[in-house]
Amino acid sequence: QVQLVESGGGLVQPGGSLRLSCAASGSIFSINVMGWYRQAPGKERELVAQVTSSGTTYYANSVKGRFTISGGNAKNMVYLQMNSLKPEDTAVYYCNVVEARAGSSWGQGTQVIVSS
Repeated sequence: QVQLVESGGGLVQPGGSLRLSCAASGSIFSINVMGWYRQAPGKERELVAQVTSSGTTYYANSVKGRFTISGGNAKNMVYLQMNSLKPEDTAVYYCNVVEARAGSSWGQGTQVIVSS
């Protein structure tokens, strides 16, 4: 079983920045993918960004050029640097890890509010 602990959410003004962190622990043999999803009120959870063990990254079109994912398998940590934040980025952000034996695991979520 893999446990995930997120941190770094909060309230920020439009145009501001936040950095989310996620630490994975537990029965970790090999992490295949680490990523961030978000869910806004009344909307489905969506993939924001992810990084594979080989370093391949993916970004949703809505965050390209503004968000940067880093980290990965080596330290069991993943970060999401969020710049130029917009009100539409307001959501609960969830860390997700796909581990070779445990499968997919989710963090508890961290709230991000972008508002003036």
